[in-house]
Amino acid sequence: MPLVAAAVCPHPPLLVPEVAGAAAPELDDLRAACDTAVGRLFTASPDVVVLLGAGQATGPIFAPATGSLQPWGVDLDVPLIPGQPDRGAVLPLSLTVGAWLLARQDVRAPVAAVQVAGDAGAAELAALAESVAGSGARVALLVLGDGSACRGQKSPGYDDPRAEAYDQQVATALAETDVDVLLDLDPVVSAELKAAGRASWQVLAGAARSGGGRWRGELLHDSAPYGVAYFVASWELV
Repeated sequence: MPLVAAAVCPHPPLLVPEVAGAAAPELDDLRAACDTAVGRLFTASPDVVVLLGAGQATGPIFAPATGSLQPWGVDLDVPLIPGQPDRGAVLPLSLTVGAWLLARQDVRAPVAAVQVAGDAGAAELAALAESVAGSGARVALLVLGDGSACRGQKSPGYDDPRAEAYDQQVATALAETDVDVLLDLDPVVSAELKAAGRASWQVLAGAARSGGGRWRGELLHDSAPYGVAYFVASWELV
């Protein structure tokens, strides 16, 4: 049963206080929920923590690797592995924020990273999920992904009447560890709604199904403060 725990978090750069500046307190609740979910990963005594998030391609990113928040106005580099010399491969935004969240914890396991292309198809995602479930190690997944970006006229994707129902479906599925609902998310609709987490959530769902066992989920946060849906969830085996 290689997948032993999972945390689902969003990856807005504003989650990092240095990027948010004076607006940082607006996301205090989201930041705290992420800290709780990520911290729970280590209670499962994983052999490895795998960061999983959207990127330009599908596949592993090997350490040393570093993400940068310079495109968002802050001269801050985030290494994949806390305390490791930086540079090396370049992390996409999702994994940069994931590495930043991980660095806020007492990391007690090796760290690895996998990026998933936003347009990855079902077969590609299933193969990636199977590689996680069949790794032979006790894997804890930190899954990074935002919901729709179409919640209102000031949202990045403008207003789309489908967005709220889509996000509610995802939130319920994360709360109930409903892998069927996550696997059935339509990639075309997800792209139209600019839901960056679709592919990563489907890898999580596939890995949970492949690994077997009974899962319990808890939705720790669900909001759309800037027209983008942010979910935080914690999954554990029971």
